[in-house]
Amino acid sequence: MTEGRRERADAARNRHAILLATEELLARHRPEQISMEQVAAAAGVGKGTVFHRFGNRMGLMRALMAERALALHEAVTTGPPPLGPGAPSRERLLAFLDAVVDVVARNKGLLAALGHAVTTAHKPEEDPRSAHPVYQFWHSHITSLISQERSDLDAELLAHILLATLHSDPILRLLEQGDGQRLADSLRTLVTALLNASAGRTEPRNSRHPNAPQR
Repeated sequence: MTEGRRERADAARNRHAILLATEELLARHRPEQISMEQVAAAAGVGKGTVFHRFGNRMGLMRALMAERALALHEAVTTGPPPLGPGAPSRERLLAFLDAVVDVVARNKGLLAALGHAVTTAHKPEEDPRSAHPVYQFWHSHITSLISQERSDLDAELLAHILLATLHSDPILRLLEQGDGQRLADSLRTLVTALLNASAGRTEPRNSRHPNAPQR
């Protein structure tokens, strides 16, 4: 093996070891309790190697999420239906939410880690959605599918709401207990009801409940 190939092989092994060590640490510790030094020690590499490859904790968490979500991204863009192109938007949306829950359930704490990394970033002006492309892609895809099915809904906000449920403390505790299927079923029920609701039945924002006290 040439020197260049050996260096590339070593770099690939180091990357794999660092991401695996990060995932294992996230299974036992909260994101804010994990340092780059801990990751380096767990991966058996120098601290400088971790910083050189990923820059900071946010870069590390983003890389881990991207690695674990890559298969889902490929399934959505080039795979067979219902995840991939060719199925009705409703079927694609439900299948995608099932798949997202599966990714999150198998990588518990990862979305929470990304959220923590974003809020502790040194660039407060940075849009959190652009801080990790995985979230940006998931949000964009959900927004598009909701819009195709119900153009009268605020698809962009609804996509944020749906994704926000996946990194709330109660949901993370549910996933830690291995109850991902319960979450997937509930999301299906919620989204199906939302899409089936008759257009125009939403109360105007300035409407008042008939029993509301008069001012």
